Amino acid sequence: MVDYRIVKSIAVLEVNNPPVNALSYNVRKGLQDGVERANKDKEVKSIIIIGKGRTFPSGADITEFNKPMKGPNLVEVGLLIESSRKPVISAIHGTCLGGGLEVALFSHYRIALESAKVGFPEVAIGLLPGAHGTQRLPRVAGMAFAMEIITSGRHVSAREALQHRILDKLVKGNLLSESLDFAASLPSSIPHHRRLRNVPAKGGENADKIFEVALNKVKQKQSGFIAPINCLKSVKAALLPYEEGTKIERELFSELMTSGQAKAQQYVFFAERAATRWYVSNEKNHKNCSAVPVKTTGVIGAGTMGSGIVVTLLRVGLPVILVEQDSQNLERGVNIIKGILQGSVNLKRMTSQQINKCLQQLTPTQSLDSLHNVDLVIEAVFENLKLKEEIFGKLDQICKQQAILCSNTSTLDIDKIANATKRPDKVIGTHFFAPAFIMPLLENVYGAKTSGETIATVMNLGKTIRKIPVLVKTCHGFVANRMLARYQTEASFLLEEGCLPHEYDQVMEQFGFPMGIFKVGDLSGLDIGYRIRQESAKANGYKVTVDTRYIQGERFSSLSDKLYELGRLGQKTGKGFYKYDRPGAKEAFVDPDVTDIILKHCKDTGIIRRKISTQEIVERSMYSAINEGFRCLEDGVASKPEDIDVIWLHGFGFPRYRGGPMYYASTIGLAEVYDRICYYHKTFPESSYWVPSDLLRKLATSGRNVPMNEWSMAAPVNKSRL
Repeated sequence: MVDYRIVKSIAVLEVNNPPVNALSYNVRKGLQDGVERANKDKEVKSIIIIGKGRTFPSGADITEFNKPMKGPNLVEVGLLIESSRKPVISAIHGTCLGGGLEVALFSHYRIALESAKVGFPEVAIGLLPGAHGTQRLPRVAGMAFAMEIITSGRHVSAREALQHRILDKLVKGNLLSESLDFAASLPSSIPHHRRLRNVPAKGGENADKIFEVALNKVKQKQSGFIAPINCLKSVKAALLPYEEGTKIERELFSELMTSGQAKAQQYVFFAERAATRWYVSNEKNHKNCSAVPVKTTGVIGAGTMGSGIVVTLLRVGLPVILVEQDSQNLERGVNIIKGILQGSVNLKRMTSQQINKCLQQLTPTQSLDSLHNVDLVIEAVFENLKLKEEIFGKLDQICKQQAILCSNTSTLDIDKIANATKRPDKVIGTHFFAPAFIMPLLENVYGAKTSGETIATVMNLGKTIRKIPVLVKTCHGFVANRMLARYQTEASFLLEEGCLPHEYDQVMEQFGFPMGIFKVGDLSGLDIGYRIRQESAKANGYKVTVDTRYIQGERFSSLSDKLYELGRLGQKTGKGFYKYDRPGAKEAFVDPDVTDIILKHCKDTGIIRRKISTQEIVERSMYSAINEGFRCLEDGVASKPEDIDVIWLHGFGFPRYRGGPMYYASTIGLAEVYDRICYYHKTFPESSYWVPSDLLRKLATSGRNVPMNEWSMAAPVNKSRL
């Protein structure tokens, strides 16, 4: 996997392990053999390491993790490169990441195309650069920069890398040709400072201050993660003599490698990639179905959600026709879009020229007829089935026959919406999460008659607009909101039984969620949930008031509705479950008035409050959702547990270092989770969702630890297939 040839007395070692030239055993062995061979050849004056295809080596072979290491390891190869008697040049293009950058830092010189990027992304899988990367980078780029890019995992442009002396030269044109000329210009002897182990780390005089600043930033932005902290400790160890520093790096790396967080984050790494490999049946799956091009789009509804969806489409260059029947709402929607785009300029994520180009692609209109020639339409109106059916009936008459019709519904049955048309095969749900221009998840929802081509198209569109698309089958609430409903319901019951909003939120934030559920409610607006509950009640023939205790035999909490009727809608009114300095403010404060409302509610309904433990809060919140997750697998709504986890990770901010709710259940042990669900079913018989899932029961009582790739019954997909 490493091709060896000699060009003009220069040994060229070309890594050939597509697609990303991962540093597998065969690549490491090839580099070792190539360097040794070149050093023995008297005709060879220098050595170039270069990648074949699209990139320089982009990191370790992650499939080798948790397996016995087959030598040589990367450190051994790297030290051999550094000790070479002949100059070694790393010629970089594409993405030089992780172990690839470590190879480059072992080399004596580094040359790159201007389009190249470098970085250490190991922190994303719960690790640190373990082949001396934390010891070598500070020696060229300094302590502060090394800490920043290693803890963030961000990709650094070639120009920025040159500024920080990670690279020695940038070139255009043919990389190999430029590298050969560069190698020919080098002295035959290798200067002392070109072996980085001989160079002291930069910034040592301010190391303590640099470390504290970086640590505070990590605690603020990556709370709960242990890998970034170990990364900082390891970089700081670069101030020690080289051998001592590498020993500490090795110890910190081993600590991470055996940690539960690293295993969870590596699981997530594979789960995210598996999510796009969708499967409905042997006929409908990612292998058999092709997407059709989407060159023009339409969005119906200029509210907050519709405007956010428009921005996601415009940012990737897709023309959008925005339809809103009310002229004032249309104008407001356009202003929202302009404001979001301007915010991107303020954050230096886009230029003014890019914004102008986006806005030139936007066509606001009050006429549905304007959508007659678009390739794909996304409806984003209020969550009302009759309204959506009416719109889709009109779209069916207006849009060209091959146009795909999408609904941004968060709960409604796609089959009912599709039946309003004569093209149910072209109808699909595209559930964006608010705010749509930020949240990465796109929950795509297929119906009974949705075609494989339609599914493939929206899954591809998801990637085009830089979302993480996950495919699920239609049902009420799909996967995301079906599971979230259990989590939210238990949170409300816990308020009635003894918690206060800030106490509950604090426990779940300590668990790892970025924001507790009651803060989320205030952020979204309590009026949204109220309207959805009222619409659901109307559609199902019952009435919900602030005095309602049970709905069709199921326990119900009206606390949120009571806040709504008091005008406490959340941040937008300055009061909700919390109070705020002013309407629109974001910092939440405990409100004694809410405590009084809760206590009066409990007194009026005869609920006796008690002290509730942290364990009970976590178990009831998570296990109720997990039990529903197993039901989603039973029903075939989700085809694999990984899809459920990706939905929670990117839709609700589930802590990445815990893997996702289904993975979390596997780490607790399904037998333990099942026993606790049985306990809560016995304790709360009036909540039928505590009835244990049949699938969970079978797995938990099977007498063995069933791996996650065997959980799915509806559409089993094993790891090799993923």
